[in-house]
Amino acid sequence: MSETNQSSVSEFLLLWLSRQPQQQQQLLFGLFLSMYLVTVLGNLLIILAITTDSHLHTPMYFFLSNLSFVDICFSSSTIPKMLTNYILGIQSISFPGCLTQLYFFSVFGYMDNFLLSVMAYDRFVAVCHPLHYTTKMTPQLCALLVSGSWVICILNALLHTLLMARLSFCADNTIPHFFCEISALLDLSCSDTHLNEMMILTEAALIVITTFVCILVSYICITCAVLRVPSTKGKWKAFSTCGSHLAVVFLFYSTVIAVYFNPSSSHSAETDTAVTVLYTVVTPMLNPFIYSLRNKDLKGALRKLISTKRCSTS
Repeated sequence: MSETNQSSVSEFLLLWLSRQPQQQQQLLFGLFLSMYLVTVLGNLLIILAITTDSHLHTPMYFFLSNLSFVDICFSSSTIPKMLTNYILGIQSISFPGCLTQLYFFSVFGYMDNFLLSVMAYDRFVAVCHPLHYTTKMTPQLCALLVSGSWVICILNALLHTLLMARLSFCADNTIPHFFCEISALLDLSCSDTHLNEMMILTEAALIVITTFVCILVSYICITCAVLRVPSTKGKWKAFSTCGSHLAVVFLFYSTVIAVYFNPSSSHSAETDTAVTVLYTVVTPMLNPFIYSLRNKDLKGALRKLISTKRCSTS
């Protein structure tokens, strides 16, 4: 094969699942398939309920429907390929396919960061400035926040994908992961990956840390406002809701930081894979329950949607 500035290999082998014992492979396949179906179904129901119920056409539910869409796409960028490979008994993914997977995984992963941050800001305005909520969270501002986030995420993912495309992969093409994860690809490259690593630790870290700080500041302000509420029941209800939101935020950001913002020498393939599963599979599956199913308005919209479908079927 001729060596080019792209790669000297035409495909990679995704070996994480195949390295497990046969019985464990079947168990993992069933587990991943079940979690993926729950993720798609749960988030799709949220989108349909918000779209069909005019009472839910508010900024909070607008952001929530976007988060549900992104979560479906985020899981779909990695899990279907792994499940398909297992069913077909293959392990390979082409080099262009690998870069494509990396690109979409990055877009939706970064978009999750931004939407969590925007949703925290929305709750901050609702709790701390309730009288000005409708004038501050206008449809134009909501659309601008989401569209601006998409532009930043698309350009950022394109940057990292192009930086990866310039690297050479000379010999080893085995990825000890269930998808084309950026750290695993950098470990396989026989080129100088210093620029790629610097961009991850600077530009990418800036995005992740900035959004995380925005979430943290928003919830600190919310906490201070809730503490001023005289009713103990009202305080407990608010803290319970915020605690659930923060649990997902902590799970998502702690795993991302553990995988991408630690020195490469401290990485273990098995540990990285296990941690990655938490934010690529578990978090998108939990979001419909934590952000939505505890909400009375959304529960009512879901019941109405399901009853309408039953009546139309009958």
